[in-house]
Amino acid sequence: MSDQQLDPQALQQEENALIALRKEKLAAERAKGNAFPNDFRRENYCDALQKQYADKTKEELAEAAIPVKVAGRIMLNRGSFMVIQDMTGRIQVYVNRKTLSEETLAAVKTWDMGDIIAAVGTLARSGKGDLYVEMTDVRLLTKSLRPLPDKHHGLTDTEQRYRQRYVDLIVNEDVRQTFRVRSQVIAHIRSFLAKRDFLEVETPMLQTIPGGAAAKPFETHHNALDLAMFLRIAPELYLKRLVVGGFEKVFEINRNFRNEGVSTRHNPEFTMLEFYQAYADYEDNMDLTEELFRELAQLVLGSTTCRTATRCSISASFVRLSVFDSILKYNPELTADDLNDIDKARAIAKKAGAKVLGFEGLGKLQVMIFEERVEHKLEQPHFITQYPFEVSPLAVATMTTRTSPTVSSCSSAAAKSPTPTPS
Repeated sequence: MSDQQLDPQALQQEENALIALRKEKLAAERAKGNAFPNDFRRENYCDALQKQYADKTKEELAEAAIPVKVAGRIMLNRGSFMVIQDMTGRIQVYVNRKTLSEETLAAVKTWDMGDIIAAVGTLARSGKGDLYVEMTDVRLLTKSLRPLPDKHHGLTDTEQRYRQRYVDLIVNEDVRQTFRVRSQVIAHIRSFLAKRDFLEVETPMLQTIPGGAAAKPFETHHNALDLAMFLRIAPELYLKRLVVGGFEKVFEINRNFRNEGVSTRHNPEFTMLEFYQAYADYEDNMDLTEELFRELAQLVLGSTTCRTATRCSISASFVRLSVFDSILKYNPELTADDLNDIDKARAIAKKAGAKVLGFEGLGKLQVMIFEERVEHKLEQPHFITQYPFEVSPLAVATMTTRTSPTVSSCSSAAAKSPTPTPS
């Protein structure tokens, strides 16, 4: 019976029955002795084998009799062939009735999708050209008690994917690749900045006064000191103190916590990169950020062209616009006089959908207009500069011809990186 023909209660009952059956199998393994052996030592990864022997023919592999030891989770069961998956990829293993004992063959029949097994054997190639391990020995390492999502439909429910990220990782290769790319990005950021004499530091997460940004903090309590404390909303103030102390180039890849909204694109706990350098201004920091993004893209993705909703290229210089000028560029019906008149700016912000409370100054209203009428239009990389002083109290003021005072801070449409010059 298909999932479409079953109601949620029937589906749950079916899953419970499968779990109960798997628990019985686990109990049988426990009765034999150690149900979770940890004495197996893997010697080969699936993806490495696929790449290393991709050009070897069936005859060459048979003659070489290359010994391998692999381990992974059973993802497909095709009778005599099973497909296992490790952290790098997949490979087939062949259940050979001539080389495996009767006891092992009987055990194999009780294994389920999701079980983790260890296989020893030699490499071979099938008539269809697929690389596989012809097993001389195989055993169960871990029994999976819960069934994996249906192999045809996969795990598609967004809420379940976020709540059960481990299942998402098991069945979705794209998600695993995202994790790998993130890890490589962080590693290359560290290398990039270290080569330019930046010092990586760690600053306090627990703070008595949360600062460095305008956000609602999480509050906690230090029992020993009987002191109210807050999880940091930004590392800015401590990084600036380090610059004052003589470390002229510092950066931190840090966790921040902001007690605000939640969505699939916004989490109250997130990672941020902040870097500061003396004897430089925000133009220098934009140059450095451009260089960082280009090097990251080339090293991690192998290209400076990224595919998102649209094709994004970071090979050319990023567009640099002030908040004020970006509003005028992407809203040609507006004029500079409109943005410099507080009553007109308030009306424009309200019409755009911003939550105007009535006490905002001109600078804040301009930022609201930018967020509602410009931000979503920035498809290619942009630096947005000269934020009104009203919304950037910790940045350095800069000379401008605009009526609203601005500051020398910048943000990227790709990733905000507040980097005002320390003073």
